[in-house]
Order: sequence, then structure tokens, then C-alpha cells
Amino acid sequence: MSDQDLQDSLHEVVEAAQPEGSIYEGQYPKIAAHYKAGVELSDNELDIIADIAISVLRDILGYFGVDNAPIDEYVGDEGELILDVTAGDLAVLIGRHGKTLESLQSMFSLIVSRKLGFRYPVVVDIEGYKSRRNEKVVSMAKSAASRAVRQHGSVALPPMSAYERRLVHIALRDNAAVETHSEGSDPERHVVISAI
Repeated sequence: MSDQDLQDSLHEVVEAAQPEGSIYEGQYPKIAAHYKAGVELSDNELDIIADIAISVLRDILGYFGVDNAPIDEYVGDEGELILDVTAGDLAVLIGRHGKTLESLQSMFSLIVSRKLGFRYPVVVDIEGYKSRRNEKVVSMAKSAASRAVRQHGSVALPPMSAYERRLVHIALRDNAAVETHSEGSDPERHVVISAI
């Protein structure tokens, strides 16, 4: 499947998820109200969110002929719902340096948010790619922080996506010896870690 075919397929999925009418408040206003008010969601409400997210993901996977692929569901460190698709040979959904997976995540999040009527953090992973990449980014951040402290200076990390830059900031936010900030503009935006 070419990149254009992938984009066309994802566009069809987004269009199918669009409701009729110009203003869309989602199909679950009670859950949206609870979430927006900061009320802890019940297990039933969380199950509804997970079911919707899995349904949307299966619809997308159907365009690749793997709609019945196993999907592992678990809660991440920041409270987000993680859906990890574990079928073989899904490299096409990861893409070079995870770019296709980033696009898939954006489309998926848009569809789920429209269905729910609010943005709930749901992360799509393919064959544990994001998990492995997250570990690598956090390890790189900690190593760069150590280097910045040793050298009493600053260390610039390579360009990263907004999601990966956020991982660096979170990984180092409790490290009193360094501070982090982002510089540049996409696609060259990167994190700079400076010794305090």
C-alpha cells in the first residue's frame, strides 16, 4: 500500500466518523461532563471509552486487512489508555522513524475525540514500537542530562516530535540539576538540556 493509499484510507475513516451537522458534542455527554469537571470516571465509563477506542482502531485496521489483530489494552504511567496492536508484519503502520504511526495517532485521536465529545488520552502502539522508542528517548534524555551536569553546560538533543519532546521534559522535570526547553521550529525542533 502506497503512502497515498494510506492517506486516502485514513481520510475515508475520518469522513465516516464525521457526524451530520456543523456542531458536534459527542455521543456521550454525561461522560464528557464528568471528565471535564475532573470527576473520577467509573469503571463502566472507562470501559465505554476503551470500547469506542478499540472499535475505531479496528475500523482503521480493517483498511489493512488486520481488523481482527490482537489489541493489548493497558493503562500507562500518566493514566492514558494504551492500545498495542500485536499482529505480525505491521511495519507499514509504523513507517520510517515512526512517522506513519504519528499520523495514525493523530487521525485516531481526532475520531475518538469526535465520538466522545472530549479528548481522552488514548495512545496507539504497534508491536510495542512506541514503548521501545519511549524507553530510548528517556534513556537519551537522562544520559544527556548527566553530560550537561558533568560539562557544566548545555546539551542539544536531536530533532524530535512534540510527543517525544514532552517525554524528555517529563523524564527530567524532577531532576533539580538541570532544566529543559525546546528550541527551533518543526521539523528541526529539539530539546536543550542545561545544567543549573
